[in-house]
Amino acid sequence: MSQYFQIHPDNPQPRLIRQAVGIIRQGGIIAYPTDSSYALGCHIGDRTALERLRRLRGLDEKHNFTLVCRDLSELSRYAVVDNIAYRLIRSHTPGPYTFILRASREVPRRLMTPRRKTIGLRVPDHPIVKALLDELGEPILSTTLILPGDELPLNDPEEIRARLGRQIDLVIDGGPCPQEPTTVIELVEEPRVLRLGRGPVDFLEA
Repeated sequence: MSQYFQIHPDNPQPRLIRQAVGIIRQGGIIAYPTDSSYALGCHIGDRTALERLRRLRGLDEKHNFTLVCRDLSELSRYAVVDNIAYRLIRSHTPGPYTFILRASREVPRRLMTPRRKTIGLRVPDHPIVKALLDELGEPILSTTLILPGDELPLNDPEEIRARLGRQIDLVIDGGPCPQEPTTVIELVEEPRVLRLGRGPVDFLEA
């Protein structure tokens, strides 16, 4: 069975954060809360963990994985961001948005979509995620915790453990979070909404 950490959603316990990051560094997959929904995450450089994520979610090579970043400067390291995209992202991060951008050379090729060489990037507004990223010192490779056959992300840590306890390495119980995935906005050319989620998009109509 996976380990199960109850971490305070506003004041994460440093000892548990360090242990969680240790699991990520050792190739583990974690389930963790964000400002939109629970997500699955692993180390950016671990090929085996990536393939485990693909199998868990039933994803093909066309899926845009997301790099969850600490801030805009870290996001800019992994993506090609022009001035227009930078201003838009700066105005809406941290927050419940995933931005699809052309990947930079810092992104391992296996994480990009094969044809377009894009990657999802996001800066969440959640204390547990911020603490994990500060301790890890690099992005978390992540995907929304929507299992094959489900329409909505899993939101109950106990249910996550019951359904995935033998397939992942850690469940972080940070309490309930919104059961709604991020809004996904492609910024490769003109801004385009690929998935309408928790983040409003009225600013694109202005």
